[in-house]
Amino acid sequence: MSAMSEGEECAVSSFPELIRRKRDGGRLSKQDIRTFVHGVSSGNIQEGQLGAMLMAIWQKGMAADETVALTQEMMLSGEVLQWPADWAGLVVDKHSTGGVGDKVSLPLAPALAACGCKVPMISGRGLAHTGGTLDKLESIPGFSVSQSVEKIHEILVNVGCCIVGQTETLVPADRVMYALRDATSTVDSLPLITGSILSKKGAEGLNALVLDVKFGKAALYKDLNSARELAQSMVTVGNSMGMRTGAVLSRMDAPIGRLVGNTLEVCESLECLKGRGPDDLRELVTSLGGYLLWMSGRVASLARGQEALAGVLGNGAALQKFQAMLQAQGVSADIARSLCCSTTRPADYFLHLKPAQHKAELTVQSDGTVVDIDGMVLAQVLHKLGAGRTKAGEPINHSVGAELLVTLGQQVKKGDAWLRVHYDSPTLDSQQHSDLQASLLIGSADSYHADPRVAEFILPQ
Repeated sequence: MSAMSEGEECAVSSFPELIRRKRDGGRLSKQDIRTFVHGVSSGNIQEGQLGAMLMAIWQKGMAADETVALTQEMMLSGEVLQWPADWAGLVVDKHSTGGVGDKVSLPLAPALAACGCKVPMISGRGLAHTGGTLDKLESIPGFSVSQSVEKIHEILVNVGCCIVGQTETLVPADRVMYALRDATSTVDSLPLITGSILSKKGAEGLNALVLDVKFGKAALYKDLNSARELAQSMVTVGNSMGMRTGAVLSRMDAPIGRLVGNTLEVCESLECLKGRGPDDLRELVTSLGGYLLWMSGRVASLARGQEALAGVLGNGAALQKFQAMLQAQGVSADIARSLCCSTTRPADYFLHLKPAQHKAELTVQSDGTVVDIDGMVLAQVLHKLGAGRTKAGEPINHSVGAELLVTLGQQVKKGDAWLRVHYDSPTLDSQQHSDLQASLLIGSADSYHADPRVAEFILPQ
């Protein structure tokens, strides 16, 4: 037996002890965690043992130093991207914990590139009720989310931003662990969430990272305190790894913007890039981007950063970057140019994007003020109509989605149309129709209180 296999045998024999220690509430050393993560990435740990360790972590948690060690070892399980020395301070990214209508990444990445940053955004796909950035972009004909490390570098040199999927060489331990977390109901473990997100961001070789941690009915964490706990954990770990990391706590009750669904959200992102579109989407883009510009030292304050982001959205610079990114990632010049033409309106986007075959409108049932729209219910219905997936790898219908025809705080009358559902097959059934109607809350004018999307900033440590 070779020395390597002898070492591997030794590591395998220690797994039950590591599981027992964590199960009983003990702490794992850096070497313990290195042994565990190496077992995951090499395939030496049995699936049952991995599931047992994930459940032990879910039940007993991890101290801050354990979470830092877990994240670092996961990051080092694969390749860590390296950038030219003259990019120091320029390489930035954002991560969102997911929501309904959350298309922020699409306008944010090119807007940051227009401000001089380099944005190697590695994104994910939708699962359950949350949408995925990659799925949205794949509704654009020709767009390829699969790019080699060499191609990512080339796009960053020429464009300044790219939005891609996780490559085979980046954080292989996370791919194994994440798949089993879903199967073992350990997705909502704070140290496992922290490790999964920040190991991938660390592998991007970032100088600065902003986390959009959502709370509310349509978020993973329903209340502000729980979201703050996750945000502070990730900020602590990110800064411990050498990434200047801050967080924004944002509300996730009603959908972001007025369009939900992969193709429709591309349309709304284009409107934002053209200086139009909904105010709440613009608020999130300028707040997150402005925070990153401040953290990376490119502006003197958050307010100056927000002004810079608003400027590139208003003058067409961000739109030009988006067009260049589309072409760099496989979209034909004609389609990219047409979609990004400043005079092209939403109805014309469907000359290139695939529309749904059918539309159905729902109407308001009583006079009053729009007090709330339950984004979770809307997302669940759209999921059943084909917009989402239950498990990784399932196909989705990019055309399924919904348009909100009213805004929060708007005065409406009985019979007014408030929602337009875009669908193919299956059709909208009576239960789904009823669920959607129940998601709209109509009340008196004084029962509505407008809140901004952004509730709180958590500073780098």
